[in-house]
Amino acid sequence: MEVLLCVSLLFAANGVWSSEEGVWAVHMQAEVRALTGHPVVLPCTFSHPPHSHHASVQVRWRLGGGQGVTILYRCTGKVPVCEPGPQQDARYRLEGDPRQHDLSLRINGAALGDSGRYYCGLEVEGRDRKSVEDNLGTLLKVEAPPNILSLQVEAGEGLSYTAECRVAGSPPPDIQWLSPEHTLEGSTAGPLNLGGDLVISQLQDVEPGWQVTCSASNPLGKDKATLYLLRPPSPPIKDGAPSYILLLLILSLGSKVIILLGIGAWLVPMGALWWK
Repeated sequence: MEVLLCVSLLFAANGVWSSEEGVWAVHMQAEVRALTGHPVVLPCTFSHPPHSHHASVQVRWRLGGGQGVTILYRCTGKVPVCEPGPQQDARYRLEGDPRQHDLSLRINGAALGDSGRYYCGLEVEGRDRKSVEDNLGTLLKVEAPPNILSLQVEAGEGLSYTAECRVAGSPPPDIQWLSPEHTLEGSTAGPLNLGGDLVISQLQDVEPGWQVTCSASNPLGKDKATLYLLRPPSPPIKDGAPSYILLLLILSLGSKVIILLGIGAWLVPMGALWWK
C-alpha cells in the first residue's frame, strides 16, 4: 500500500467536473456489505461529455481521508489498458472496464480490518487535464460471525477470581456467561478503542471449582468456550509439625534402638557367666 500524506490534485465537489463541453462525474454506491474471507466488489462508474477524448486515464482508489489516507490501487494507461504498478497489492484489482465507464474495485479475501470509507477517482490526461472523484465515497462494512479469541482467568483478593472473554465479530456479538445450571451475570465493555470489532466481557467473583462458559452470538452465528477453575491444592504442613513419613521414620528408628538396648541387656549377664 502507498500512503499519501497530501492530495495534490483538486477534485470538484460531489465528484463533478464541468466545462463548456459538459460534465464529468464519478458515481459510487453509498454502502456495500461483505463477509470475511469472501471477495467484494466496490462499484464505481463515470460519465463524461459527448465527443470528449479520454484515451489516457489514471484510476485511483483510496481508503480514508486527511493525513491518514491510504492509496489502495492505482493504474495508468491508454484505454483499454490500465496497468497497475509493480508494487501493487494483489488483493486489489480493477474489476471494471474503463471502456465501459466502469472503474469498480475488487478486494479479495475481505477482512474485518477492511471496513471503512473508500473513494474512487479518475484523472484524464491530455490537452486539458481533468480530475474527478466522488467525495462521498462508499462505506464498506465487513461482517463476521463471533470468534472467541481468548478465555482466561485472573486472581483477585482472597479466593476470588475474574474470568475474561475476548470476542471478535461484526455486528458486535452479544455475550452471555453460563454455568451448567443457569445463566451468570457478567459485565461487558465494548466495542473498545483498540478495535471496533472487539468486545470484552468479564465475570467477577468466580470461585474455585466452578465451570463457566462464554457464549457469543450475532445474526451470523455463535461461538462458545468453557473454562474449568480447579480447586487449589491442600495447604502445606506448618513448620515444626512432623509429617507422617517423618513420624514413621522416627518410630522405625526408635524400635531399632529399643531392640539394640534389649540385645545389650541380654549380652551383659551372658558375658558375666562366661567369665565365671
